[in-house]
Amino acid sequence: MGLTKQYLRYVSSAVFGVIGSQKANVAYVTLRGGEKGRHVAVAACEHVFIWDVRKGEKVLILKGIKHEVTFLCPAPDGNHIAVGYEDGAVRIFSLLSGESNVTFNGHKTAVTVIGYDALGARLVTGSRDTDVIVWDVINECGLFRLKGHKDSITQALFLENHNLLVTSSKDSFVKWWDLDTQHCFKTLVGHRSEVWGMVLLDQESRLLTGSADSELRAWDISYLSQEKDEGEPKEKKVKSLLDDDDDDNEAQDEAVDESPEDRILSCKSAGSILREARDRVVSMTMDSKARVLACHGNEAVLELFTVLSEQDVERAMGRKLKKAKKKAAKLKEDTDQEVPEPVVQKTLGDEITRLTNIKASSKIRWVDCLWCTGGELKVALLLQNNTVETYSLKLSDIKAMPRATPTANKTSRLTLAGHRTDARTLAFSSDNMAVLSASGDTVKVWNRSTLQVVRTMACDYALCSLFVPGDRQIILGTKTGKLQLFDLASGELMENVAAHEGALWSVALSPDQRGIVTGGADKTVRFWDFELVKGQETEQKRLTVKHTRTLQLGEDVLCVKISPNQRLLAVALLDSTVKVFYMDTLKFFLSLYGHKLPVLCLDISHDSTLIITGSADRNVKIWGLDFGDCHRSLFAHDDSVMFLQFVPKTHLFFTAGKDKKIKQWDADKFQLIQTLEGHHREVWALAVSPSGDYLVSSSHDKSLRLWDRTREPIILDEEREMEREAEFEESIAKEGEPVVPGETEGEVAPAAKKTVETVKAAERIMEALELYRAESRKLEEHKYACENAGKQLPLPPNPILVAFGNVSPSRYVLDVIKKVRSSELEVSLLVLPFPYVPELLALFNLYLQQSLEVELVCRCLFFLLRIHFGQITSNQMMLSVIDQLKDNTISKVREIRDVLGFNSAALQFLQRELESKEEVMFFADATGRLEEKKKKRRRRERVILAIV
Repeated sequence: MGLTKQYLRYVSSAVFGVIGSQKANVAYVTLRGGEKGRHVAVAACEHVFIWDVRKGEKVLILKGIKHEVTFLCPAPDGNHIAVGYEDGAVRIFSLLSGESNVTFNGHKTAVTVIGYDALGARLVTGSRDTDVIVWDVINECGLFRLKGHKDSITQALFLENHNLLVTSSKDSFVKWWDLDTQHCFKTLVGHRSEVWGMVLLDQESRLLTGSADSELRAWDISYLSQEKDEGEPKEKKVKSLLDDDDDDNEAQDEAVDESPEDRILSCKSAGSILREARDRVVSMTMDSKARVLACHGNEAVLELFTVLSEQDVERAMGRKLKKAKKKAAKLKEDTDQEVPEPVVQKTLGDEITRLTNIKASSKIRWVDCLWCTGGELKVALLLQNNTVETYSLKLSDIKAMPRATPTANKTSRLTLAGHRTDARTLAFSSDNMAVLSASGDTVKVWNRSTLQVVRTMACDYALCSLFVPGDRQIILGTKTGKLQLFDLASGELMENVAAHEGALWSVALSPDQRGIVTGGADKTVRFWDFELVKGQETEQKRLTVKHTRTLQLGEDVLCVKISPNQRLLAVALLDSTVKVFYMDTLKFFLSLYGHKLPVLCLDISHDSTLIITGSADRNVKIWGLDFGDCHRSLFAHDDSVMFLQFVPKTHLFFTAGKDKKIKQWDADKFQLIQTLEGHHREVWALAVSPSGDYLVSSSHDKSLRLWDRTREPIILDEEREMEREAEFEESIAKEGEPVVPGETEGEVAPAAKKTVETVKAAERIMEALELYRAESRKLEEHKYACENAGKQLPLPPNPILVAFGNVSPSRYVLDVIKKVRSSELEVSLLVLPFPYVPELLALFNLYLQQSLEVELVCRCLFFLLRIHFGQITSNQMMLSVIDQLKDNTISKVREIRDVLGFNSAALQFLQRELESKEEVMFFADATGRLEEKKKKRRRRERVILAIV
């Protein structure tokens, strides 16, 4: 059947205009061969942008798929970055290639915090769903899920020396987790409100937390496991062993043992530090060496504190004591009385001192610090007005800090590539090459092909805009009722005309391109003609507008449009009606009523036969301009329809709504053609290029999106089918988690979650096992047929096995299991029905005998044994298989361990040989010697400079 009408698909081609999204943090990253502190990573809707702050350029884009980025965490190796998303997924990107090979799906809602351990081998993630998950980065799988918090997780930190984890949450609790036993052994309840952030100081011996007040609370951590090994507890243990009476032993144990919470560590309050800000802590962070603490609230001030070393604290205490002694001696001289020896108590303020404050240009949303060589501290700030600022502080002599306050120098500011506020109006030039976007303070002209800013000009709050014919000037209508004319060549404001007494909501170009029509909140529609007048300073003529006519109306004008045949003028009013007037006489022609709320936008087709209106009542109505009859009312969006426009020379049109969607419709067939999803906030405006090949849209998420028309045709039935499939997949993901038999609901659970991918992977494994069964039956039948025939008969090959390289059926099953993502393997096996398990265990036995993928097979085997233990042990038929698996598993794992041990010993031997031959030390020793050489060179240079 032939296509009666062909629609072409529009796809997203670029996201621009956003410098940094507010939902995710800012982080310093180091690219290959790049200078330390030169590049910062910020979220840009679903992507991650890497900016070169020195050049102000975008150097790398880590492309997301659909959901918004909510957290960034660079890896300790500097080559990777972990990115958390709104849907709970975590992806690890390579900063070398920009590709993502590892994806973790475990959380149900947005990821709120991500943290690496010191080696980068483990990853901890916290989410708005109150769960904390620990992931194995090397094996690309989840280790376990920790449950216990009652609200969003705000911070999660590894304590490397003791294999512990500390987490904070908006439920006002700080919890300590033992990662060996996977349980919460201590809960800190000293906060009265949400804990918004925390950091570890002094080599994990102090915890600093930020809450909803102006205090930063400090907690001293003492690890009791170390203390137990050194003294009195040994004697008590011996004494308890010598006591024969059981009851006495129990009493002795109760006397010796501490409370269950204090068996690993104790955490006691050590005071607090007062911030200057009175509001809550928004974010707090430390540099990598834990020397400088940065924290801020909802204002534009960043507070920096320095953590002094023990030597510096002792030096400061010595100065204090000296000062106190002088004061006591003076008091003794004045009064001739005995004065007690002064004693100086060490306080938290002596160990953590205020460094300086940094005043940013706008409210701060996120902060990151980086300690560079030469005692330089670099600070990156992500501001709430779509700006990134970086500052530098010279802290080369920390000992002198208490006496001298360092000043922060602003080193860079990223502002050119985006607006400070939402872009409320868009326009295309007549040649499709330039895009105009205007916001509350600036108007920018972009090159569509390169997405670079061509011109940036200061303006009033813009509500509507257009290119003047010729594309050399632009006109803006502002909230103050003024018409502003800008010259693009010079970037100057040519004229500022007071057009309306209220907001100028709409401006439309007349079809003859000789003038414009404006509508405003002063209940008037004004007509203007273009004129060329001589400039006052130069003889060169410049463009201006001349007021010719005024149409007075009874309500505020929200939108105006002139029909392409220049016969009619359509005006949308605040009373939810659209009035149509004759253009030449301004006499009333039609009143289009039916909307329940005001009409916010309208457009007229190229042949002047149709008019479409979009309203705050979420409906779009299609009217005929000959009689004013309503052809169809479409429920277009789930919120107000903010903008609509016809595709030139067609009856297709686009609508944009506050429901974050852009939709394309057919005004003749009244059908929805396609839905463009991508924006994460309300869509304010859109513009279709004169050729119809491009579409640009602006949103409350500060982004501008460019959509390209492709050559791919859209089949409406297929589109609806794809939408139904997407809804079904979402419903699968929202279903309850599969239950593991014998496991009760506690504070530990499996890390991964059931997703569409895991269900599809389980289906692929089942299909492979069914193919294996079918091939096994076919082989038996073939053997039986050969025996009856008395000769060898040809065996027809399976086309699937032929496509995979003519592999055996058992090897095909293994290949299918290998292709399942490591992070999704457990959940895929958990979804697998039990009737497939016996056959899979028999295959595992075969793989172990052939030494095929021993590690993968053991991992799958142990997981299946754990979740199906009851059914497997109660099945007598499987005892022989389990016995064989036990023997094969032990022998094969022992072989692998022997190989690893042999290789490790060989590498250590080679290292010793090379060290003895070349007399150089590897790795840490080599870098240590290099640092010593650099220090000696610096000392020599200082001596030479002093002599000079």
